Amino acid sequence: MKRGSLDLRLPTSMRLLMYTALSALYAAQPASEPLLRIPPVRTSINVENQPIEITAWGTVFATPAHSLRLETTLDLGNFQDNLTPIMRAKLNESDKCGTRMSVDRAVLTATAPSSVLTANLHYERYGCVKALGKQIVKRLVGGNAVVTVNLTPSVDQNHITLTAKVLKIDADGSLGEVLRSGSVGESIRKKAAESIESAVRKAANPKATLPPALEEAATIQTVQFADDGRGRLWLNLMADVHLSPEQLQDLQKRLPH
Repeated sequence: MKRGSLDLRLPTSMRLLMYTALSALYAAQPASEPLLRIPPVRTSINVENQPIEITAWGTVFATPAHSLRLETTLDLGNFQDNLTPIMRAKLNESDKCGTRMSVDRAVLTATAPSSVLTANLHYERYGCVKALGKQIVKRLVGGNAVVTVNLTPSVDQNHITLTAKVLKIDADGSLGEVLRSGSVGESIRKKAAESIESAVRKAANPKATLPPALEEAATIQTVQFADDGRGRLWLNLMADVHLSPEQLQDLQKRLPH
């Protein structure tokens, strides 16, 4: 018997009757009434050597077009809690004759459908010259800064991607000019986006959060960040699901109630 399907030894007439009945259920079920609830699933991912706990749950709805829609929510609150060490691993630099940068604090908040990263940094740039056979190290610029980056998720070939845009860099005098220059500002934007995108992709991996039948049948259509109402970051996904009524019934039996 093929996994995710009914016993093919059932009489054809019975299978046809079952298929017709469940098809009618699709059509009759109001869009607001779920056909199936996926209970919370807890999993762990690793981001920049930092273990992160993720909880995901979802609901399957019937649509007027006789198809299925999956709505999934991922709780990224633990990722928020550990964001500072994650950003330190990605952004901190210690070049004796170049950039020395450290992240004091990093915060990620939802501004649906996007999120905003606010990073408090200490930045210094040094230059080295040789004089009388000795290396002289001189600080060229330094100070504290706050960098704010907007992160907007989207879907590309069933994968989640993030578009990052630096909203502002608050720093005094010459330090502000250095950080807002193309190379430095772009480097911060790119590294921050890479780290958060990697975490979001791992968290949203259907192999870790969905039953096998849904994992293979779901095609992500939309994705956005959200706030749970208490400042906790969520990621909401909506996907089209291609399951036969037989597969849906089998899935209902497999899930805990």
